[in-house]
Amino acid sequence: MLVYVLRRLASAIPTLFIIVTLAFFMIRLAPGGPFDLERPLDPLIMKNLERAYNFDKPLWQQFAIYLGNLAQGDLGPSFTRRDFTVNDLFRTGLPVSIQIGGLALLIALIVGVCLGTLAALRQNTWIDYMVVGTATFGITIPTFVIAPILSLVFGVMMGWLPAGGWGTWQHMVLPVATLALPQIAIIARLTRGAMIEALRSNHVRTARAYGLPTRVVVGVHALRAAILPVVSYLGPTAAALLTGSVVVETIFGIPGIGRYFVQGALGRDYTLVMGTVVVIACFVILFNLIVDIVYAWLDPRVRYD
Repeated sequence: MLVYVLRRLASAIPTLFIIVTLAFFMIRLAPGGPFDLERPLDPLIMKNLERAYNFDKPLWQQFAIYLGNLAQGDLGPSFTRRDFTVNDLFRTGLPVSIQIGGLALLIALIVGVCLGTLAALRQNTWIDYMVVGTATFGITIPTFVIAPILSLVFGVMMGWLPAGGWGTWQHMVLPVATLALPQIAIIARLTRGAMIEALRSNHVRTARAYGLPTRVVVGVHALRAAILPVVSYLGPTAAALLTGSVVVETIFGIPGIGRYFVQGALGRDYTLVMGTVVVIACFVILFNLIVDIVYAWLDPRVRYD
């Protein structure tokens, strides 16, 4: 297993290089630049800015400078927030995104697995139909619809929770609920299908034949097999949630890196967009590796040589 982990970490380096290369050159193909304003700057000022940020150099040389800084952990200065570097913005924004995404992921995992298991144990009953119907409805509703509705109902009309902003635990409730609801629906559907199949498997039938209690049969033997599709799904989902939701953070005015990504894209802030791409890519690679390790732990038939 250790050799496999080291091999995966080594293969992550060329993967990151390809991602950074594509993102670097693609963002520069977009029209406009970080210093394009409605009122054009004085040519001398523009020339000084380009020299300060290495824009006066050939593109390949700019790329080489960026790679050198990235290798040292320096994501560069922010062009739209002149008093901050990208590292400064992520130092404050990433913990916020991780808090919201982590809570949403935890709630979705617990509630989704419980609902899916309950539906599988009560297959073809009203409980099963209700869980499946609600989950199907929840999957079809996107977050950019859920977020304004929750903000309007609980924030504006009822006044129970803040409709936006950041600072207290009350500000986390609506964003976390918005992120968790679709994931609850997806995880419930995955768990239900896998649990029905697991309950019909030979090893679960054998456990029942030995007279083991239902909670042991379901909670230990069946759930261990049924959770595998959920674990596979959680890899990219965890990376997406923990690195910030563009829609949710923008609607609720949360200072996470998802919101910074939108602001950077609109303002042609090359380094801010590149930094977000690098962070998301690292999270995706890391969580896919964690999923593979957990998968092998849950399923003894899986071996990584």
